[in-house]
Amino acid sequence: MHSINRYVEMRRGSARVGEQPLFVLPKTPNELDLQARWFAGEFGREFQTLTGDRVEIVQFGFWNHEAGPDFQDAAIRIGDGPVLQGAIEIDLLDRNWELHGHATNPAFDDAILHIYLERSGVEFFARTSTHRNVPQVQLDLASLRGAGTGIVPLAHAGRCVAPLRNLPTERIASILEGAAKFRLQQKANRLRQRIEAHGRDEVLFQAMAEALGYKQNRLPFTLLTQRLPVTLLRKQREDSEALLFGVAGFLDAPNLEAVRKSTRTYLRLLWDRWWKYREQFSRLVLPLKIWKTSGVRPLNHPHRRLGALATLVMEWKTIVSLARSGESAAVVSFLTNLQHDFWGIHYTLAAGNALSSVALIGQSRAAEILANVIYPLAVNDGREIWNDYKVLRAQLSNQAARIAAARLFAGDPRQRDFVRTLAGQQGLLQIYEDFCLQDASDCASCPLPEQLRRW
Repeated sequence: MHSINRYVEMRRGSARVGEQPLFVLPKTPNELDLQARWFAGEFGREFQTLTGDRVEIVQFGFWNHEAGPDFQDAAIRIGDGPVLQGAIEIDLLDRNWELHGHATNPAFDDAILHIYLERSGVEFFARTSTHRNVPQVQLDLASLRGAGTGIVPLAHAGRCVAPLRNLPTERIASILEGAAKFRLQQKANRLRQRIEAHGRDEVLFQAMAEALGYKQNRLPFTLLTQRLPVTLLRKQREDSEALLFGVAGFLDAPNLEAVRKSTRTYLRLLWDRWWKYREQFSRLVLPLKIWKTSGVRPLNHPHRRLGALATLVMEWKTIVSLARSGESAAVVSFLTNLQHDFWGIHYTLAAGNALSSVALIGQSRAAEILANVIYPLAVNDGREIWNDYKVLRAQLSNQAARIAAARLFAGDPRQRDFVRTLAGQQGLLQIYEDFCLQDASDCASCPLPEQLRRW
């Protein structure tokens, strides 16, 4: 049976789609040490909240090394209540919830538990931006036994490790290929639905903008392209770059004397074109707080990404033609060779010149556009692209794929080989979403191990 059909069959089979301590904990631990000891289970699985309720950690979740709560997709049970799924945040001090801005950060709205080490001496409540109270647990260092050293993985090994380790490499490759084909078809279906509503060009524009925004700024890029359709920008071609930066909220009456000389000329040009549209588009301007800049590499700053999007508007006919042909080499070559006089040597509107000329769109972003835009469109067009797709190398170090690999292939020396290709990585991501993220039993009730044995 074809691999994608086998994967769909396996997916339907889901009814729901004391070791040695690992770290020497100092007298005054840092937050990373505390997270590691907790994630390793050294504090145990049962706790008591500040209000006296019993808390059971059903699933520790996955360690998040990026912005947001420390552990995501965890599961807990409070008292005899139902299993709750969400995020867990760990702090050294109880008031760090407020001091670190978690109370106003929507990324923490799904938090189900706030864990801390020390109390501040004043009564404190952990609340989300929706004013929901988050249960709190204080850890006790005295509960730790012994000491040791080691490295804590992103995720605990799951029950899938044993059956996968006993499968030959070609069988595992078939599973990942089936999941990757299913994922590609799902992306194609979503694009087709959007095309039926908005037309192919607009959906192509929005999808490419989303890929440029990556996960940190996907939402603002989507909103921006919805408010500034490519048909409008093409009609105002000479002013399109200023419109994009203006509606993005980056041209709010700039003080030109305060910016660097290398930026002043470019910023003045944008402002001179934007001011005549400012009143007309004032209700469409995005709030600056929607953009994420902390933790973003300078090359990926939204200012530069927006400069790349503006360049794509100027080259739109070529983009449309390449999207029709779907030739991966031609698409990558075009994207990675795009030029912009200002953004080729600047990181942001505020920063000075970069040390050297840098690509507007790098290899990893080009691969992302291929995977999420060009190939799904080709599938909708009925073109056979799988042979090209499956040999593409994975350009990104995707945290979700790393978590899935740790969960499924812990200790398997073949693990790296399975995520080297884009298809392998996409297959892992699909399995992660279909099984790992649907499970709240710490693997106990997940049907995947049995499905693998029957593959």
